[in-house]
Amino acid sequence: MTALLALDDVAFRYPGRHAGLALDDVSFAVQPGQHLGIVGESGAGKTTVLRMLLGLASPDSGTVSFDGSALDLRDRAGMHRFRTAVQPVFQDPYSSLDPRQRVDRIVGEPLRSLGVASGSEATDRVAAALRDVGLDADAGRRYPHEFSGGQRQRIAIARAVVSGPRVLVADEPVSALDLTTRVAVLELFERLAEEHGMTIVLVSHDLAVVARLCAATVVLRGGRVVEQGDTARVLAAPESDYTRALLDAVPRLPR
Repeated sequence: MTALLALDDVAFRYPGRHAGLALDDVSFAVQPGQHLGIVGESGAGKTTVLRMLLGLASPDSGTVSFDGSALDLRDRAGMHRFRTAVQPVFQDPYSSLDPRQRVDRIVGEPLRSLGVASGSEATDRVAAALRDVGLDADAGRRYPHEFSGGQRQRIAIARAVVSGPRVLVADEPVSALDLTTRVAVLELFERLAEEHGMTIVLVSHDLAVVARLCAATVVLRGGRVVEQGDTARVLAAPESDYTRALLDAVPRLPR
């Protein structure tokens, strides 16, 4: 089976005064329909991997591929297809939404920027996306500050799914939320993925969150993969002392 997303022997070093090796020979693959968690503490390389997966940076060596083809950030047509298929959900629902714009315009932004839909079709798709994430019909006419943190993250998820992507790449999507709201948002991810046939890549420092959603896990430390495999195996019998330390450091989410 052709991997949907893959990193093969990827290395990356930041230039200038922040110079340093961020990734070193990182390899893993995301299969269609598989939910993959990428975990590690601060400085492990999660953010750099995220940038690779979203086509926001190119590796110094190695390959990032989508659907069996290497990504080339200079290929405008190829990157347009990629960005239509792969959409992000960012960590902070307070800063990732433009406070000056109404929710319907925020959610519809991918449709405009990608040229997916316009006019009445775009309006209908925005309304459907808001319903999909459990928001009221009038939510589109309001502004982000009128919503709670959990509702704002639902708006961010609606923006990510409105264009019909194949993959959601979620960066710590519940870390800014209280425990009860975390569970509700993770359940939303599960439902949307099942209903729309999406694959989810979840970047997190918290193995408990990954365990709730992901069948496979990659553990990063210092820009290297120290462990990867089925989440159940990684949690039950971790091979790395570092993974065991991550497990000991976090509470368990209720199911």
